[in-house]
Amino acid sequence: MPRFLIEATYTLEGLRGLLKDGGSGRVEAVRKMAESVGGRLESFDFGFGEHDTYVICELPDNKSAAAVALTIGASGGVTTKTVALLTPAEVDQAVKQSVDYRAPGA
Repeated sequence: MPRFLIEATYTLEGLRGLLKDGGSGRVEAVRKMAESVGGRLESFDFGFGEHDTYVICELPDNKSAAAVALTIGASGGVTTKTVALLTPAEVDQAVKQSVDYRAPGA
């Protein structure tokens, strides 16, 4: 199943919710969200710096990842960036694939 990294930054409203629910409450909410689309929460970490949370989920496909991103974004509690993750085996397959491409100006 494809894996996705979701980097999230809390809004003021989201920070108030975090203070109310606590970290464990947010993990459970994200676990339920992933499972609701047929996926699985792999990891959920809080961090200092550019983003407040780093979440890795297995989700069935890009459509499910888009649904999750749209729903999270519409909540108003966070802003997110979703990144599709590739396994080393997928990269091995990609480097062996023939691509017909001409660089600009070449």
